[in-house]
Amino acid sequence: MNQKTLAAAFPVTVPVLMGYLAIGMAFGLMLQSIGYGVGWAALMSLAIYAGSGQYLGVSLLAAGAPLAQTAFLTLMVNFRHLVYGLSMLEKFRGMGFRKFYMIFSLTDETYALLSSAKAPEGVEEHDFFFAVALLDQSYWVLGSVLGSLLGSALGFDTTGVDFAMTALFLVIAVGQWKAAGSHLPALLGGAATLASLLLVGAEDMLLPALGMIVVALALLRPRLDEEQHREEESPCP
Repeated sequence: MNQKTLAAAFPVTVPVLMGYLAIGMAFGLMLQSIGYGVGWAALMSLAIYAGSGQYLGVSLLAAGAPLAQTAFLTLMVNFRHLVYGLSMLEKFRGMGFRKFYMIFSLTDETYALLSSAKAPEGVEEHDFFFAVALLDQSYWVLGSVLGSLLGSALGFDTTGVDFAMTALFLVIAVGQWKAAGSHLPALLGGAATLASLLLVGAEDMLLPALGMIVVALALLRPRLDEEQHREEESPCP
């Protein structure tokens, strides 16, 4: 991966840079508040790298949760990544050993970027994807370390800081909404989530919502492909 590829990927990842520094610092602060220092913050962000999963991890560590419970809750929180990964199989094809890192690094925000970002002319597409994923994780690690260091040196009240993750995803979602040619997938996702919330409640809504979204998108795949094809063929204004 050369400097040209990194220079092309960096502007695309700036929104994630701003968000990950903030929410990474929030994670580092929360982890520091329960007695785990900067080394733990860096290790978790390098080896786990799952924003909502790491936030959950702080609560599990604080409560001394057993391994089986930790594994189950982590799977439930991050189950949506199975759907993300399936939709990226074609984009990651031919990436060789880098494919494993791309799967590992597919956070909500990286998925949002890779779903719409295109490599500039003269930049190899797979190198571009890899650079985007690598830069995003570096921002997260940096934010986590900074938060832990600040928490150790100054001391912070961490009440409410976990909302930073939700705020970042909302910002990226709004950008995707504005750029998308069709809003049908987003509307389906919202409707399925609301239906799941009403049917089974907030505690158990994740899996039913994901199931409804997958089924709806599979049934509407021909229509969505047709709309995308028309959008690609339409002349730019």
